[in-house]
Amino acid sequence: MERWKGRVALVTGASVGIGAAVARALVQQGMRVVGCARNVDKIEKLAAECQSAGYSGTLIPYKCDLSNEEEILSMFSAIKTLHQGVDVCINNAGLAHNEPLLSGKTEGWRNMIDVNVLALSICTREAYQSMKERNVDDGHIININSMAGHRVVPSADKHFYCATKYAVTALTEGIRQELREANTHIRATCISPGIVETEFAFRLHNSDPEKAAAVYESMKCLKAEDIASAVTFVLSAPPYVQIGDVQMRPVEQVS
Repeated sequence: MERWKGRVALVTGASVGIGAAVARALVQQGMRVVGCARNVDKIEKLAAECQSAGYSGTLIPYKCDLSNEEEILSMFSAIKTLHQGVDVCINNAGLAHNEPLLSGKTEGWRNMIDVNVLALSICTREAYQSMKERNVDDGHIININSMAGHRVVPSADKHFYCATKYAVTALTEGIRQELREANTHIRATCISPGIVETEFAFRLHNSDPEKAAAVYESMKCLKAEDIASAVTFVLSAPPYVQIGDVQMRPVEQVS
């Protein structure tokens, strides 16, 4: 990770869970991390904690609604002005709504596409353009995907979410191919966790907290820090090594 010290990483959805853990880990490794979310209060608190801990990097909170392209473009413009540009883009933000295919609301489907697919694609495009215009040839784009992007979960409340994560799987490989066509050494990686103990299930089942809690009580789940460790592992690989997809799940998870 030595070569990343002082360089700029963008982490989307950095206020809680995996995003917060990744942001902390990268600051600890000496990176300048722009952490974005709709609500930055928790990121500001995390930034203060990182500073108090004496980490060599810095965490810069940025308020951004990723379902709004204009806000994303404004964020990249601000990063260019204040920090030159993005060297590492961690597309972590993602969400799920309990909206089955046969009875779900279009609004919920659209929100999942906007955040899980379009925001990821927009951030990737803008990060690549930022690297290209500064002749950065060793940047990295890491998409936090899900095991739901590799098999359809037999549960109606997750089917549309699975579709968006299958899209992330396809997008990551498409990005890798386009980067090769561009003759660049910028890398693209997908990290696909199984069940991670975060706020995710409680947001999905916001009307049934007992059901959400049961998800995490059924087994020894992954922790957000486990995914952060996978991110630093991927970033620390030699520049000639392309890690395509890291699939990780609890030992007790069946599928």
